[in-house]
Amino acid sequence: MAGMLKVRPTKMELVKLKRRLGLSRRVQKILKDRLAILTMEFIKTARRAVAVRCELSGAVADATAAMGLADGIHGPAALEPALFASETGAAVRATTRNVAGARVPSLDLRLPPFPPPPYDPRATSSFIDSAADAGRRLLQAAVTLAELQRALEITGAEIKRTKRISNALEYLVIPSLETTIRVLSMKFEERDREEKARLKRVKVLLSRAVEAREAGV
Repeated sequence: MAGMLKVRPTKMELVKLKRRLGLSRRVQKILKDRLAILTMEFIKTARRAVAVRCELSGAVADATAAMGLADGIHGPAALEPALFASETGAAVRATTRNVAGARVPSLDLRLPPFPPPPYDPRATSSFIDSAADAGRRLLQAAVTLAELQRALEITGAEIKRTKRISNALEYLVIPSLETTIRVLSMKFEERDREEKARLKRVKVLLSRAVEAREAGV
């Protein structure tokens, strides 16, 4: 049984407690709805993170294979200048999005389109282009995975915090309010019964006094 709250035993305090109880129940419902949304978002993000992690592993394997082929065909002396020449600028735009009150990151990798090769394509092969393309896919997968990983951390922390507050309301605050309201209500009902019994006794005594006075007259 939950403990009682230390409050003054007045009817005004009882009214305030009932209002607090109603507000606590509404807040608990909102928290449960929020918890359901956050849990669904966490599961969806986790599944996507697994898929992107596999995609990243494949991109690493493709980039390694493409670099190995290009290195085997052209050799390090010819490959390094061509790869440096094929480098393009990349930028990551970081924003946030709202998921049931939680701010999770949103990373947007901006890669410029492929320009014409700055190196002589007649002196190289398509393996260099393949290696550069694999590198771009690897970078995109890495940025996406970083976004999802951070989203999982934030969403998981919000789930724990929301569940902790919801449990406190469900197992501590609301039962304490219900117990206090029940005890105060019983006390006031007993007081009302005693008051009614007292009034009835006074009425009987007054009636007898009137009858005795009339009989004396």
